[in-house]
Amino acid sequence: MKVFIDVCSCRPTLILVGAGHVNRCVASLAHQTGFALKVLDTHPASLNPENYPEGCVLIHGQTMVEALDKVQITPQDYVIIATNHEDYCALEHLIDCDCRYLGLLASKRKVRHFRNQLREQGYNQQQLQRWHSPVGLDIGAETPAEIAVSVVAELLKIQHKRPGSVLAEDVRVNPDKLVIIRGAGDLASGVALRLHRAGFKVVMLECEHPTVIRRTVAFASAVFEKTSCVEGIRARLVDSPAQAFEALENQEIPVFIDPDGILISKLKPHFVIDAILAKKNCGTHKKMAPVTLALGPGFKAPEDVSGVIETQRGHHLGQVIYQGSAQEDTGVPGNILGFTHQRVVRSPIAGTITPCVEIGTVVKEGDCIANIGDCRVIAPISGMVRGMIQPGSAVSKDFKIADIDPRGEKADYTTVSDKARAISGGVLEAMLNLAQN
Repeated sequence: MKVFIDVCSCRPTLILVGAGHVNRCVASLAHQTGFALKVLDTHPASLNPENYPEGCVLIHGQTMVEALDKVQITPQDYVIIATNHEDYCALEHLIDCDCRYLGLLASKRKVRHFRNQLREQGYNQQQLQRWHSPVGLDIGAETPAEIAVSVVAELLKIQHKRPGSVLAEDVRVNPDKLVIIRGAGDLASGVALRLHRAGFKVVMLECEHPTVIRRTVAFASAVFEKTSCVEGIRARLVDSPAQAFEALENQEIPVFIDPDGILISKLKPHFVIDAILAKKNCGTHKKMAPVTLALGPGFKAPEDVSGVIETQRGHHLGQVIYQGSAQEDTGVPGNILGFTHQRVVRSPIAGTITPCVEIGTVVKEGDCIANIGDCRVIAPISGMVRGMIQPGSAVSKDFKIADIDPRGEKADYTTVSDKARAISGGVLEAMLNLAQN
């Protein structure tokens, strides 16, 4: 007797929320690539069977939530939301569902707005990372048909657990060398410089309006100026993984506006470093990468991250902590010629800042260094203005806006600080140590 065995896998289900032009194109292409389809909409006219492949399940509801309640979503299902006026209620309804992929087709502005709304409702960082946007692979898609190719390509990439790289080329970046740094201030930039020079491929993530003071030695300046150069290494503001890889190939450091770290799950780096220095954990956790590190207080190793780097000045600055936490922040700036808190200039009132001097200017005590509305900001000591917040920034009362170095002409505002170099050495030590384990 001969026995023939053929394995027939179940077709993955794609649930399309919205029956507009894009989702109709997605449905057609997804059907050809083996997906079972369910399409939901609140307009019966949009659910014309003639517009969809044979076997497609069309579901109507008076509201989108009503339509969604008619669908049982499983952990193997894929869901795409693409509806102009009901996308938020659909996202809110689906954000906690257990599915393999949840994507939202929307503009960057709308995505940021939705994330802020969800935060205000109490959703945490882990919940916000359950949905993907933008949806699809970066192929320059513009038309509904092109967008459908992009979207379905990403679904197949996830289904088959493939990297989605170009078959005719080698992977441009060795994943074992890829590092994502959350934050791009002066200390984070000191870390980025050392890792870049050590041969690692560094990607930095920043917020939309960085409040960095030492702008001349911070790659965060690329957010305002599109590019930034520190000690001969150039950073470039990018908005897609393709642009990031192009920057890396050009020996540049790509900077993304991504305060939530959404890019981490897409690039899958071997190392993630939290250098936000918020004195609290802003969502970084061990599952983000094989090796996760954090700078300063707010983290505990190995519970939160693989290791913590001490940032408090003193004997232990730059020490790698594998068990425990960094020292609590004292709130007292480093001592230079006997000056500590006097070096830091804070806003006397809330408003928009207009600097009167450039970074690198030597001023005398009592000089006006900036204006906030009609209020003059006076230098508390004599020295060099080593840092100044970005002109036009909106600041609150007592917000840190400038830094004056009492060494005057002897101060160096063009290179990273000794503190940044010590911390970056600890980061590199921890990465090399943990990568071997």
